Amino acid sequence: MLSCQNSPKTRSKVSYNLTLFDFEYTTEEGIIAEPLNLTVSLRGTLEVKEKLQIFRLTGLLDAFSEPTFRKVVSDHIEAGPSHVVLDLSTIDFIDSSGLGALVQVTKLSQTKSGSLQIVTNPRVTQTVKLVRLEKFLHLHGSLPEAIAAAEVA
Repeated sequence: MLSCQNSPKTRSKVSYNLTLFDFEYTTEEGIIAEPLNLTVSLRGTLEVKEKLQIFRLTGLLDAFSEPTFRKVVSDHIEAGPSHVVLDLSTIDFIDSSGLGALVQVTKLSQTKSGSLQIVTNPRVTQTVKLVRLEKFLHLHGSLPEAIAAAEVA
């Protein structure tokens, strides 16, 4: 959260208060998802269900955040359920590094007999289609649709 205050005595002095990692998600069941320790530009939460992990991400999935993203998601796939839903509906930007990481974690999930479903927004969908990965990456328009696909897989 960013707040800005003008000093009453001088208008030229402005103080800023920046709080990082102020991202929390409460599920419909009232469960607070575990915050993920990612980067300044990429924040998120993780919700683990019996056979499914749901990652909700916001920010930038780019060359800066990609190594951390790939490591965190890969570690969770190795340790937990291999069916994964990545909610990228609030991602502002994804570049080729981010796409490469999506391909890598999809392959890892498949080697663990799981699946990876991705909830997208128009920006993410456009970038994925630009490089013709829409058939390999399972894209969905909503979280319930992606969860249903993961439970069937």
